[in-house]
Amino acid sequence: MSRPNLTRRTVLGATAALTAALAGCSGGSSGGTTDGGDGDGGGSDSSSGDGSGGGSGNGGSTPSFDGYLSGTSNYDGVVDRTGTDEVTVTVGAEANGGNFGFGPAAVRVSSGTTVVWEWNGKGSLHNVVAEDGSFESEQVQEAGHTFSQPFEEAGTVKYYCTPHATIGMKGVVIVEG
Repeated sequence: MSRPNLTRRTVLGATAALTAALAGCSGGSSGGTTDGGDGDGGGSDSSSGDGSGGGSGNGGSTPSFDGYLSGTSNYDGVVDRTGTDEVTVTVGAEANGGNFGFGPAAVRVSSGTTVVWEWNGKGSLHNVVAEDGSFESEQVQEAGHTFSQPFEEAGTVKYYCTPHATIGMKGVVIVEG
């Protein structure tokens, strides 16, 4: 039996084809619930298929939010905080090469929950700005400063820090109805 002539190019081509095939198998929704991904903070659009399931942690998948958090180094899934009246997100969490993150980067809450962003005083001036313009805090560095926002309507709200958005200081609040 003759041995096939395996060149580096052949192996790389086969690896690329296998990777593409596997990526196709893992795309889309992985079960659980899907959330609106249009960032308008209102209504629920179940057609986005971001794959974020319920439960603690990230529900067995890491939703992409259309790549919104792709440059956010501390994003490793959605933290489930449904069933609580108030959720705290740290501003200035360690991420993106310093204290340039929100902790957690993505959180799931129930409608009627108030999210409180609390500054830890690290990483220079930060703020919290909704991508859809529905809320914006002042730029602050003072430890202990807080900014609160109630979330009443189901949907996905994307937000960022104006001075550090380009280095990945972004976050997402998923509101379940």
